[in-house]
Amino acid sequence: MYESLHHVSVIVTDIDRAKHFYGEVLGFEESPDRPDFDFPGAWYQVGATQIHLIAYEEGQTLRGTTDIDSRDGHFAVRVRDVEAFIERMEKHEVEMLNKPVNKTEWHQVYITDPDGNIIEFNR
Repeated sequence: MYESLHHVSVIVTDIDRAKHFYGEVLGFEESPDRPDFDFPGAWYQVGATQIHLIAYEEGQTLRGTTDIDSRDGHFAVRVRDVEAFIERMEKHEVEMLNKPVNKTEWHQVYITDPDGNIIEFNR
């Protein structure tokens, strides 16, 4: 019945700041396919899945903190080289919760974007 996860929508308050983070800091590829909606946003292609940024200051899913809590709502991105990812985050001075040993079989690294959306990166 289901084929795959198509996209994840993430609420942000400042689209320029978010685009800098997702594009420059994380290095995600922005998709040119986003229609001209009547609100600011951006789409990023990550493998076969997209991340849709939606600028919406009144969004109900804003956490109100950039504290990293791995049990809070998040999405996960598989990386080819977790050490290279960690080096990139250190270069950009991004705070991380690094869990190389945990109850899963993969190395987990949690960060937040500038609006507090939690993202797990794993290998």
